[in-house]
Amino acid sequence: MEHQMPPEGDWRSWVILGGRGAGKTRAGSEWVRSMVEGARPEDKGRASRVALVGETIDQAREVMVFGESGILACSPPDRRPQWIAGRKMLLWPNGATAQIFSAFDPESLRGPQFDAAWVDELAKWKDAQGTWDMLQFGLRLGDAPRVCVTTTPRNRKVLTDLLDRDSTVMTHAPTEANRANLAASFLEEVRLRYAGTRLGRQELDGVLLADEEGALWSRANLETNRCKDMPDLDRIVVAVDPPVTGKVGSDECGIIVAGVTMQGAPQDWRAYVLEDATVSASSPTEWAHAAVDAFHHWQADRLVAEVNQGGDLVETVIRQIEPGVAYKAVRASRGKVVRAEPVAALYEQGKVHHVGMFDALEDQMCQMTNKGFTGSKSPDRVDALVWALTDLLVDAQRAQHRPRMRVLGH
Repeated sequence: MEHQMPPEGDWRSWVILGGRGAGKTRAGSEWVRSMVEGARPEDKGRASRVALVGETIDQAREVMVFGESGILACSPPDRRPQWIAGRKMLLWPNGATAQIFSAFDPESLRGPQFDAAWVDELAKWKDAQGTWDMLQFGLRLGDAPRVCVTTTPRNRKVLTDLLDRDSTVMTHAPTEANRANLAASFLEEVRLRYAGTRLGRQELDGVLLADEEGALWSRANLETNRCKDMPDLDRIVVAVDPPVTGKVGSDECGIIVAGVTMQGAPQDWRAYVLEDATVSASSPTEWAHAAVDAFHHWQADRLVAEVNQGGDLVETVIRQIEPGVAYKAVRASRGKVVRAEPVAALYEQGKVHHVGMFDALEDQMCQMTNKGFTGSKSPDRVDALVWALTDLLVDAQRAQHRPRMRVLGH
């Protein structure tokens, strides 16, 4: 498969990000073979001294060496290396060696030197940075020592820093990419149990879920506030953030549906994000139809639309499609971050829940920082979310804390 093939070009580190069972181990094993083997069994290859680094010695031995997709299983009889247990080493017919190391013992990498390394599950290592640093000092043999990293992605600094380097190349595959070699019952079970969860995106889709520095929302908080079902809601709104222009290639039209339970005092109310109906529309009529369709589907109480860019035209377009829709125009008088901060605070207080998973929306949320939005395009989905939750919760809380006028008698 394509993600298992070494990329071309002049690179030092090849990172294979993949879901569980995506074929990462097989890719690592075949890469080691490609480095140490020559044209014939006893011919020298590009590398002759390889480091195999796993989370523990047992895992390195049982997965990387003896596993079903390990080096021994992938090697034909005339090229199969010999396992020397006392030295924790593989010895090939051409004299090349591969020694296993544990990430729990970074100091064991102090001294040995290599011209290639295979690192497995880097993002799981307890002392990932210390072990990685020791390995880099040992990769000093040959003209261009290389390392292959096979890992399920986790938001670890050692991994994100590695991916940011110019000398690093990355390939990616979800679990589904290797479905031909996986039990159908396994795929059915994990889909049923983890589809739509953060854990599923990480462990099955192989997606690196990173939080930006100073982000108003974190992945951990979103996961904490996620739910599968919604209660009976007292109000539902559809919030719209129209694009500046309505043509092909313009920004998306953010459309978010959210509802609220209004039991008790306003500080006890809870909001639920129900749908991200955002669309890429080539005309105002297209996004207006999408917004009105969401309004009817959810039997919403009101449609809230930002009018900074379109002014009265926004309402005109919507009413051309649904003349009687309950409509509220909102105008931004403050920056996006200032508007978003009270809504982000509600998430921290556990007052907003996502009913299911909204990948694109949540990606934008985690890119909204206290210094602005770090994404490549406009945060249209987040803007619509902020308008929806401001209408449902923020304004209610502000009204509660607004000083009341007293009428004084004479």
